[in-house]
Amino acid sequence: MTKQLLFLTISVLGLLSSCAQKTDKNDYLVTIKTSHGDLVAILYDETPKHKANFVKLAKEKYFDSLLFHRVMQGFMIQGGDPDSKKAQAGQPLGVGGPGYTIEAEFNSNFLHEKGTLAAARTPDGQNPTKASSGSQFYVVQGTVIPESAIENLKIDQMKLNTAFRQVMMNPSNKPLVDSLNLIYLSGDMNAYQNKIFSLVPRIEKETGMKVTREISSEKIKAYTTVGGAPHLDGEYTIFGKVIKGLEIIDKIAAVTTASGNRPIEDIRMTVTVEEMSRKKITKEFGYQYPEIKK
Repeated sequence: MTKQLLFLTISVLGLLSSCAQKTDKNDYLVTIKTSHGDLVAILYDETPKHKANFVKLAKEKYFDSLLFHRVMQGFMIQGGDPDSKKAQAGQPLGVGGPGYTIEAEFNSNFLHEKGTLAAARTPDGQNPTKASSGSQFYVVQGTVIPESAIENLKIDQMKLNTAFRQVMMNPSNKPLVDSLNLIYLSGDMNAYQNKIFSLVPRIEKETGMKVTREISSEKIKAYTTVGGAPHLDGEYTIFGKVIKGLEIIDKIAAVTTASGNRPIEDIRMTVTVEEMSRKKITKEFGYQYPEIKK
C-alpha cells in the first residue's frame, strides 16, 4: 500500500511538473531599435497569422533600415514600408509592402490603448474585408480620454463608421466633409475624433442606425488612464503590445514632420525577435500573460 501511494504521489508530481512546463513555454520578445530609444513588445497568440508573419519578417531582417514614415502626435507612429529604405527626402510613402496581405484577425478583447501594435491597411473602399498590410504596422500613442467624454467610449466604432460613410456620401453633406478634411489635414486627431463624436446624433437621425452600446469597466479604465485611440477599435487588427518604452513612442510622435506626416529627419528602425520564457518576460518587464482557460 505504501509503495502504491508513493508511486501515485510521484506520478502526480510528474504530471504537475509537465503542466508547468507547458504553461511556461517560450514566447517571442520583439525589440524595435530607433535613434530615440527602444520599444520592447510581445505578440498575441490570438492573432497567429499576424504573429507568424511579423516574426518571419523580423528574422529575415526585412524591417531593418526602414523608416517610421508617418508620425502623428496624439495618434500613432507608423512604419514598415519597404519603399522607405532608400527613399529620398520628401518622397511620398505608405503604399509599399511585401506583395501580399494578411486576413483580418479581429479580437474584441484587444483595445487601441497606448502601446498597442497593430497592422496598417488600405481603406475600406478598396479593401472591404479589412485585410492587413503584409508589413506596415503602427504603434498607438493616442490621448487620455477625459471623464467628461466617457459617453464617447460607448460608441460602436464599426457601426459608426458604416453610418458615417453613408452620411459622407450624401452630396448635400459636402460642406461637412470639407470641414472634417480640414481638421484631419491639420494633424489634430483629438479634435478630429471629437468632431466625429459630436456628429453622432445627426448621423443616427440621418441613417436611422443606432451606433451606441454598453462598454466594459476595463475599457473605460484603459482609455481614461493610459489613453489610446478608441475610434480605431474593430477596424484594424491588433496583434501585439509594447511592454517597455512607452516614453519612446512620445519622443518619436513629437518630432517635426513635413507633408504626409513624414518626419523631416529620418527615423530608422531595426527589428529583432528573441525567444524567452514567459516567466522571464513577466519578471523582467512586468507583463502578465492571461490565464489559459481549460
